[in-house]
Amino acid sequence: MDLGLKDRVYVITGASRGLGHAAARELVADGAKVVITGRDEDVVARAATELGPNAVGVPADNADPATSDRVIALARERFGGFDGVLISVGGPPAGLLADNTDEQWQAAFDAVFLGAVRMARAAAASLGAGGVIGFVLSASVHEPIPGLTISNGLRPGLAGLAKSLSVELGPRGIRVVGLLPSRIDTDRVRELDALSGDADAARRRHSEAIPLRRYGSPEEFGKAAAFLLSPAASYLTGLMLPVDGGALHGF
Repeated sequence: MDLGLKDRVYVITGASRGLGHAAARELVADGAKVVITGRDEDVVARAATELGPNAVGVPADNADPATSDRVIALARERFGGFDGVLISVGGPPAGLLADNTDEQWQAAFDAVFLGAVRMARAAAASLGAGGVIGFVLSASVHEPIPGLTISNGLRPGLAGLAKSLSVELGPRGIRVVGLLPSRIDTDRVRELDALSGDADAARRRHSEAIPLRRYGSPEEFGKAAAFLLSPAASYLTGLMLPVDGGALHGF
């Protein structure tokens, strides 16, 4: 199936590793061009080199108010266009309500929530008909994840933002979509499993709760993201797609 991605240009934040990088890899494999961001200059440069000549790596922090306009301008300058953005950031610190400080909440709000708002706003101002704004969120949009109180507080709000934007931007032909990963086999999820004190036991326990009885691979997530961002998904907007092996049991 031709997704129609050849020579389309996307900005992907937080894409030096993990889910953002997996999405970038699949987009490039189908002919797209990407600008990827990450906070560590060396890491994001290596990630872009791995993706090849159709990728540019930019050291940038989603919490920086200047990031969104800067990376979109770079996409236009380097590749001559801008067709969409996938907003992905690292997960906030784990912890219960009593564990997380005001400083941790504020830092997470600035990077995860307000940074996403700024990026979406800048993208909406720059995109034309056929453009797309994607959010990498979490299964916590539907059900809180124990031990991730900050994430549980922020992700559902971003899902609400995405739904609102889909209504606002739909008349201009701009789509807004969200992806809700659960147990995808990334460094972040392995770190969370390790917090239990027995990572292998945690993985077995979580796998047993997934109908497919296994964690998803980053490649599987990346392919889902590439499809949603592509012209092949041109009549899909306002949806939150679980990428979770069936772990979400509700409709």
